[in-house]
Amino acid sequence: MSLSDFFSPLSTEKFTPKEGFYTSQLGLKAAFFTDSFPELGEQQFDIALFGVLDDRAARNNEGCALGPDYLREQFYSLNEGPYSVRIVDLGNIKAGATLSDTYVALKTVVSELIKLNIVPVIIGGGQDLTYPQYLAYESLEQKVDLVVVDSKFDLDGEDQEGLSARSDTYLNKILLHQPNYLFNFSNIGYQTYFVNQESLKVMNKLYFDVHRLGEFAEDISPAEPIIRNASMISFDIGAIRSSDAGANSNASPNGFYGEQACRIARYAGMSDKLRSIGFYEFNPAFDQNGQTAMLLAQMVWYFIDGYYNRKKDFPLVPKSQYLIYRASLSDGTGEMLFVKSKKSDRWWMQVPYPAGVSKNERYHLIPCRYEDYTVAVNGEMPDLWWRTYQKLL
Repeated sequence: MSLSDFFSPLSTEKFTPKEGFYTSQLGLKAAFFTDSFPELGEQQFDIALFGVLDDRAARNNEGCALGPDYLREQFYSLNEGPYSVRIVDLGNIKAGATLSDTYVALKTVVSELIKLNIVPVIIGGGQDLTYPQYLAYESLEQKVDLVVVDSKFDLDGEDQEGLSARSDTYLNKILLHQPNYLFNFSNIGYQTYFVNQESLKVMNKLYFDVHRLGEFAEDISPAEPIIRNASMISFDIGAIRSSDAGANSNASPNGFYGEQACRIARYAGMSDKLRSIGFYEFNPAFDQNGQTAMLLAQMVWYFIDGYYNRKKDFPLVPKSQYLIYRASLSDGTGEMLFVKSKKSDRWWMQVPYPAGVSKNERYHLIPCRYEDYTVAVNGEMPDLWWRTYQKLL
């Protein structure tokens, strides 16, 4: 089966301005699936953008399946950055006869694109599509570090009968799926009044990383190492405050500012480890003057900008490009090792594998901040080190 079987072609007239695109705009820089499906081999493209027209499991947000074409109208009028983009727009995955059919299509597409070393940028649709995005990694047999930008955990409640998942419960499916390839889950921007305290206990018990919105109120940069550790990212537009992105029926007065969302997207693009990203729950039915469509277009633009500004300092080779720092714990139990990139000044922490866990590697590398190093220098064990070690057991 060809990937083209999953997609419906685009009519570029729908998002082309009457006067046409300027030569600097992305509408003349990207390749599109119109008459014939693009040839994806031979490393012709770096990024593949496509929509998923399915919102059957979107909780209280019917209409978000229409989002991809509204995004295109704004996105392709943006100008190319100081680099030559190699982007292909594959069109839209139509809703299958059942929700499970849509999931199979998305899982297959994401998996095949990753194998071709092309980064999928998914425009949904409901956030339940995170589940098939995750399943794509199953065929790759890789451990997954999942980062979700959301005001909730999407863990509570029961799935509706006949649905494979639901936008507010899909995380249950990921946690319970076998075989389990999930190594770590991180939430960025949850709001406590939207979160069941039992769910918080589950997150702590599993040593997952969950971060309240307030942690980023003064400075968004602490999100960078969290995002740098991600294999895949799912971004719920509802995590942005309604004054900046109101095109979501679950929008809330509180959330990230638009510029913070763009910085998060750029951090994602800069991560050498990231293999796919999905932007979900944008509902044009609630969009005023195309404001959210434009913000989402700018977020995708910043993701691409981050991609073309990757430092390629992970994996950590050659060793000559890195500095090793050591810190001894005050209780005398051992020494901690940190690595700093000369290219980007970014930090990683070495967490040793427990005896017998890994035959090939001695250490698990986890992105961290300079502040984690200073904690260790002061003789204390950073919380990130401890939680990571517990997951390795």
